[in-house]
Amino acid sequence: MTQSKQRSPVRKAVLPAAGLGTRFLPATKVQPKEMLPVVDKPLIQYVVEECVASGIENVVIVTGRGKNAIEDHFDVSPELEAFLDRKGRSDQAELVRQISNLVRFSYTRQKEPLGLGHAVLEARDMVNNEPFAVLLGDVITTSANPATRQLIDVYEETGEGAIAVSPVPREQTSLYGIVSTDPLVERNGRKLYWIRDLVEKPSPEEAPSTLAIVGRYVLPPEIFDCLERTPPGRGGEIQLTDGLRRLAKERGLWACVCEGKYYDAGDKLGFLQATVELALENAEFGNAFRAWLRELKL
Repeated sequence: MTQSKQRSPVRKAVLPAAGLGTRFLPATKVQPKEMLPVVDKPLIQYVVEECVASGIENVVIVTGRGKNAIEDHFDVSPELEAFLDRKGRSDQAELVRQISNLVRFSYTRQKEPLGLGHAVLEARDMVNNEPFAVLLGDVITTSANPATRQLIDVYEETGEGAIAVSPVPREQTSLYGIVSTDPLVERNGRKLYWIRDLVEKPSPEEAPSTLAIVGRYVLPPEIFDCLERTPPGRGGEIQLTDGLRRLAKERGLWACVCEGKYYDAGDKLGFLQATVELALENAEFGNAFRAWLRELKL
């Protein structure tokens, strides 16, 4: 384990958003899954806002065929802004302007759906030889201290990469990547585990723990070499989990139980849960929505 010293700052984040979104068909036949609205914002905007709150300066979005709506959403929209201004709706015009000014955006394309690891590898030239964050575009986190910021702090303190994990019921381990770890370490108020191995979607009987990988990572640039040496697995895809296994064995990797709540909005049930709970927290109509829910005959 590397001793604490001056680290290169984590300034960039990679958001893989090239998947086909088949779990949400037919809604995602022509609309990217990442653009599905949760209350009043598309999924991916929540993730970008987490990047901004974590101190990220440049967001690299890995897109694919049919994903132009993502780029359009974060681009300027002078016609819409001018229309809103003419109608006296300056607050909405400013809301639209803020979206394009959230952070510096860059885009690269994954031409074929060859796995999450391959999507991350496509961002190599834009990341260069720097540490970076990876955030899955269909996972929403809520915390006063963003999950990505917590992982950046671990990297800056230790020099090793860190991934977010959360305990799940053992019967659900087959839905996640699961980590095998050394015993818990309390460090600066954080719950950390030194990773020994990672297993992709093990059965409950074979799972080495119940700590699930939940879509937030801060990684050193060496992960790119690990991914380049990772052969395709099931379905001809390069899995990020397999690249992380190499990184853990060759350099080291922490698992961090980050504060906050996670919503797997890439799953229909998780999407509904995120929509309801975030709606309840909405300052504009949360109380009215809560009152309506109480009136339902469930």
